[in-house]
Amino acid sequence: MSLQLEIKTLLKETLQLDEVDSWDEDTEILGAIPEFDSMAIVTVLTMVEENYGIMIDDDEVSAEVFETLGSLVSFIGEKVE
Repeated sequence: MSLQLEIKTLLKETLQLDEVDSWDEDTEILGAIPEFDSMAIVTVLTMVEENYGIMIDDDEVSAEVFETLGSLVSFIGEKVE
């Protein structure tokens, strides 16, 4: 399973949105999805840390990370490598 598909599955579970399946790397997330609020961000980061055995420092998290699906996948991909 590709990292993008794994992240989409994680977002679908977290946000409880069926339309996540049709998202691509250019799909805007932060500010475009009402369900993607600060609590959802914390939940997503926690799930990513648990699923991939990584630590994400607070100073690494910015709006740019969550701008699009592609930017989120790239950020997580860099942390996992």
